[in-house]
Amino acid sequence: MYQPLEKENLFTKYSRIAGVVAAYWVISILTVFVNKALLSGLQLDAPLFVTWFQVLTSSSICFIMSCLGKRYPQAITFPEGNPFDRDTFRKVVPLSILFTAMIATNNLCLKYVGVAFYYVGRSLTTVFNVILTYLLLGQKTSSKACLCCVLIIAGFWIGVDQESLTESFSLIGTVFGVLGSLSLSLYSIYTKRTLPHVNQQVWLLSYYNNVYSAVLFIPLMIVNGEVQEVLNYKHLLEPWFWGVMTIGGVCGFAIGFVTTLQIKVTSPLTHNISGTAKACAQTVIASSWYQESKSFLWWTSNVVVLLGSAFYTRVKQVEMDQTHREQMSSQKV
Repeated sequence: MYQPLEKENLFTKYSRIAGVVAAYWVISILTVFVNKALLSGLQLDAPLFVTWFQVLTSSSICFIMSCLGKRYPQAITFPEGNPFDRDTFRKVVPLSILFTAMIATNNLCLKYVGVAFYYVGRSLTTVFNVILTYLLLGQKTSSKACLCCVLIIAGFWIGVDQESLTESFSLIGTVFGVLGSLSLSLYSIYTKRTLPHVNQQVWLLSYYNNVYSAVLFIPLMIVNGEVQEVLNYKHLLEPWFWGVMTIGGVCGFAIGFVTTLQIKVTSPLTHNISGTAKACAQTVIASSWYQESKSFLWWTSNVVVLLGSAFYTRVKQVEMDQTHREQMSSQKV
């Protein structure tokens, strides 16, 4: 009697999951293409300014949501917090420095390399996670997981070798990709240490990071000579320029939202699998969109990196399940 209702609930659940995953794919891929257009297509040599405007947009949206959440708590839920609190600043700003480095190197990598090569150029995050987890936390990684990292490194090496044979290769872009992977790994590790200071509120931490990062970018832009570059930009006062900049800022906020939402409705493991598959689709779309012809070995490097990342995710899942079962068994005893 209740079977149709059960099926309907199951259908609703999986439809919601499919919708969230689809939204993550669309927004994530769109954000990469929009950022590439902003960083390389505006004839404005100010990548840090573009990134600064994005974090300023994100922090502004978070501030508006925080105010609306206080006024309309039944309609909008946003954790309460004050980024200008001295104790909060002292505890969160070290992570915000890593956040600033992460998004700066990420966008600098995207400025100099093609979208098709972007995934391989930023593929060493898992490898750095393993290394830094051991150096900073003293946690060892299994031999199977390490073998997966070797596979990722091999794919990265082949990809760089093949990309270097093309006109689109950029050494500095590749270096920024490696630095981006390193800073992302450090950010992930220190996020776990910082979350308890904000009561495990991911959105609140994102709000603080964007506010502090918006301030940290100002001296970086000055040192990099971007203030004068922006002031002399011929399209600075034109509405379309600020329109596309705002679109980039909204995309930056949206990718954080859908990433959190995907993890919430699925799991961190499913998020990793979805991200890996999305990267594959993104590479194919970029190659077609920019009409880039790649060699067999170039595509092989992408496949090797994707397989290494997928195998690593699977190995970690099996290890976590085994650890969980052992803990449950010990509690029963």
